[in-house]
Amino acid sequence: MKTTRRKFVSTLAMSPFLLGLNKFSFASQLSFNDDHLSAFSKKLKPIGRILEMEDWYVWGTSPIKAPDGKTHVFFSRWPASKRMGGWINSCEIAHAVADNPEGPFKFVETVLKPRAGMWDATTCHNPTIKFIDGKYCLFHMGNSNGKTNTKRVGLAIADSLEGPWKRFDKPLLEAGKGEVWDNHCTSNPSVIKHPNGQYWLYYKSWNTLDYENAKNPNIRGNRKYGLAIADKLEGPYIKYDGNPIIDYSELGDNTQLEDAYVWFDEGKFKMIARDMGIYNHEVGLYLESDDGINWSKPQIGYLPVRDYIKEPPGPSHLRKYGRFERPQLLLENDKPTYLFVASQGGKFMNTSAFVFKIG
Repeated sequence: MKTTRRKFVSTLAMSPFLLGLNKFSFASQLSFNDDHLSAFSKKLKPIGRILEMEDWYVWGTSPIKAPDGKTHVFFSRWPASKRMGGWINSCEIAHAVADNPEGPFKFVETVLKPRAGMWDATTCHNPTIKFIDGKYCLFHMGNSNGKTNTKRVGLAIADSLEGPWKRFDKPLLEAGKGEVWDNHCTSNPSVIKHPNGQYWLYYKSWNTLDYENAKNPNIRGNRKYGLAIADKLEGPYIKYDGNPIIDYSELGDNTQLEDAYVWFDEGKFKMIARDMGIYNHEVGLYLESDDGINWSKPQIGYLPVRDYIKEPPGPSHLRKYGRFERPQLLLENDKPTYLFVASQGGKFMNTSAFVFKIG
């Protein structure tokens, strides 16, 4: 498996397109060829912002359709007074509902708050909601010290989208031990029930030594993706021997991706993620795989904000202004019908969710 990945990275590195690319400024100056734009990206129709809250930063909105046809979303939020950095030490996961995926969404309640003395004592963040084995499964990240080195993947389970939510005393997946690629954290989970009946958990991590010695203070450590597999939903999850399954570090310049969302459709594993240097830091990535382990060369999954809507210049406190992050899909009959992303800006110049219709 490692050999296959190295061959792919080598091919990608030699691409004339990538060799001539300025990774940090390109969407407004450089036009794309069809080879770079995925079929998925060409189906996106912008609907607009949702969940704009003056007193809260909203992030990571994950949708699901209820049996009554209403659309429920689970999202990260933290006090606006904390500005963007509040996600790491002051975040909670909240619930909202609408009659259809385009909104308007009405806030219901906070469902997961940090628990003092537990593995998620200081933040609960980046939810992804799934319906698996007759249960609603809310995968998320938490930490215990307000820092990245205690970020861990967790799970809460309920029989209904209204709860109550059963939480666990331990995280679903621990960081690696020793000088390994994932010894810093486990984060940003994406989980599918494999056609073979197993539960496959995709997770982001990086190495502590790389993080502490990073030359670029804005991008510390090279994000890679690993896979952990369980025979039961609650685990134990065993890490795949060939990890990391996605690693672009050989391309240099801290090339990486994050916020991966994985689903299975038409006999293939598919992934939408945020780019961190393959093309630039403003677009999304789209990948496919026959086996869920070896992934295709990334295509562009979505474009920068300015390609869909016109917004005023961003304020100085929003350094990620102009891009979409944390992609999550509304799946209906295993088909993606709407894309939900997070974006800085909006009428309160903080952060909110943004919705695209697919098709």
